Amino acid sequence: MDPIIHKTAEVSSRAVIGDGTIIQRNVCVLSGAVIGSGCAIGNNTIISEKVFIGEGSHIGNNVVIHKDTKIGKNAYIDDGAVLGRVARSGSFSKRKVKECGPLAIGDNCVIGVNAVVYAGVTIGKDVLIGDLASIRENNVVGNNVIIGRLVMIEYFTKIGDNVKIQTGSHITGDSVVEDWVFFGDEVSTANDNTMGRGTSADHKGFTAKRGARIGSNATLLPGVVIGENAIVAAGSVVTRDVPDKKIVMGVPARIVRDVAENELI
Repeated sequence: MDPIIHKTAEVSSRAVIGDGTIIQRNVCVLSGAVIGSGCAIGNNTIISEKVFIGEGSHIGNNVVIHKDTKIGKNAYIDDGAVLGRVARSGSFSKRKVKECGPLAIGDNCVIGVNAVVYAGVTIGKDVLIGDLASIRENNVVGNNVIIGRLVMIEYFTKIGDNVKIQTGSHITGDSVVEDWVFFGDEVSTANDNTMGRGTSADHKGFTAKRGARIGSNATLLPGVVIGENAIVAAGSVVTRDVPDKKIVMGVPARIVRDVAENELI
């Protein structure tokens, strides 16, 4: 079955459109773009040069996909999402943005309404990114990850597999989140002990090791390490490393007991 392209759409003669793909009103597909078979492209969407969209993907209305972005099979990109945005520095920024590679999104991913994912990000398979979430440049996100509504992930951070980050949490730059880590709602993290008085060389993010769990409204200060299977109780402020399999709580957080054996991963 030939693609169905609305008469108001502008599709470059150098773009490739797969069989059975439907392109709606006022869509713009630029040169070198490849859209796989069985896709649906919503109204007013812009697909820039050399974008690749895998077969069976749904792209909503008013989506902007920037140059060289790669999207795997069976993706669902909701209305107003911006993919592959190029980062820019402000005149007062201490860490100046450098050129990044393209955004790459794996198969079976869902990206919510008005989410923004920058260029230079690699996202694995079966990832859910919630409405209004933002993922900055030079990040890696693993497989089977849930990134909730309004989550912010800053630059140079690595997220492992099977991670859950709940609504409104802030994951600071220069951090490592290993597999099976859980963040509750509105967790706050920081990477700058000088609070803007130092240089980017002073920045040091946190590390959350495999199976760690961080409760809602907890705060992780720069450089702390949350041990394997450790728990940070809701509302705690973590100022020092947390040992493996320990529960900490309070301001500042202190060890209160061991994690139960039946909760270990």
